[in-house]
Amino acid sequence: MFDYVQWLRQASPYINAHRDGTFVVMLPGEGIEHPNFNNIIYDVVLLHSLGIRLVLVYGSRPQITKKLAEQGITPLYHQGLRITDSETLDCVVAVVGKLRSVFEAKLSMDLAYSPMQGARLRVTSGNFVTAKPLGVLDGIDYQHTGEVRRIDRKGIIQQLADRNIVLLAPLGYSPTGEIFNLACEDVAMATAIKLQADKLILYGEQPGILSAQGELIRELRPNDSFPHIQRLRGDYQAELLDAATEACRQGVKRAHIVTYKENGALLAELFSRSGNGTLVAQEQFEIIREATIEDVGGLMELIRPLEEQGILVRRSREILEREINKFTVIEREGMIIACAALYPMADSQAGELACLAVNPAYRHDNKGDILLTSIETQARQQGINKLFVLTTRTAHWFMERGFVTSSVQRLPAARASFYNFRRNSKVFEKEL
Repeated sequence: MFDYVQWLRQASPYINAHRDGTFVVMLPGEGIEHPNFNNIIYDVVLLHSLGIRLVLVYGSRPQITKKLAEQGITPLYHQGLRITDSETLDCVVAVVGKLRSVFEAKLSMDLAYSPMQGARLRVTSGNFVTAKPLGVLDGIDYQHTGEVRRIDRKGIIQQLADRNIVLLAPLGYSPTGEIFNLACEDVAMATAIKLQADKLILYGEQPGILSAQGELIRELRPNDSFPHIQRLRGDYQAELLDAATEACRQGVKRAHIVTYKENGALLAELFSRSGNGTLVAQEQFEIIREATIEDVGGLMELIRPLEEQGILVRRSREILEREINKFTVIEREGMIIACAALYPMADSQAGELACLAVNPAYRHDNKGDILLTSIETQARQQGINKLFVLTTRTAHWFMERGFVTSSVQRLPAARASFYNFRRNSKVFEKEL
């Protein structure tokens, strides 16, 4: 029970932040085939119930391939793109129409004791996507394979304002009445850009974008994405990262790449600070900066447990407000996750590093080292050439970073006079 309550409390800032936001969610055909599909639908319904405006885009590649095989039609590709001739288009239209019915049925459930109970959703589809033919490339005519030409922004926004979920198929229509087979990633990206959506969410097989070592990359700036796109070329994750990057470059605030294989992956990505996939965003996800008076509450929440354990000297709100200009903080998603303070010592070229604290959830991410480097840089800029630290529990951490054992007697007189012999803190110093 406690874990559930704690999670809900931690998620509440995100619930407030996401309310009335516009999210474009893309699920490829592979995700529809996966056993986790029902759970993804439940998560989509939960987002809608939290006041989020949703555009749901779906893919159909594996279903089309299966349909072609049943009809005895050999699929044709060039440079990884399906060539859609007339026979193939008939299969595409049939498959896409069937999948639309599947989504509408799933989103219409109202079973007792299920996540869908009482949802009463309205789902709307239509000719919101205008397309044009891809044309002839390398001498190959792609026929009914097309690309997005225009998104009916006004029509979609009107539906979202009426609290409808907008369902977009990987099809587009031309002013001459033709039908074109589109890539669902392109439909989702173009829609997110046109709506200037708050988020573009792309489902893939992997947890997100993986490094060459197989580790999850949790955050990327658009300008940092290109090497990964090149490295993953030919992999579906490269297509997802390309779409996420382009969307952010054209004004979408954030794009998330998550897996359709893990139950609750979307919720963990959107409602926890550490996330569960790869975030692509223009702005910094985590920043180090000088503290302001608005940070006092966050600082108190961060350092209070350490004060109660006797690790830090207790500071009242009044003291924090008075000395706030001495503090540097690391902020993550609006939360203060680490802090440190630099106190210049009167009549000397020395300073004290104080109140170094890191949220327990981030103590293995080198936040302490980041803050120490920042404090040392500030000290040098202020003409401080020696840094003191007083600690009762973290002596070895400082020794491993170049601090050496010192004494109260080596402290400048102004600071030594305030030394608390009852705490019996160990004194360390470091030449800068």
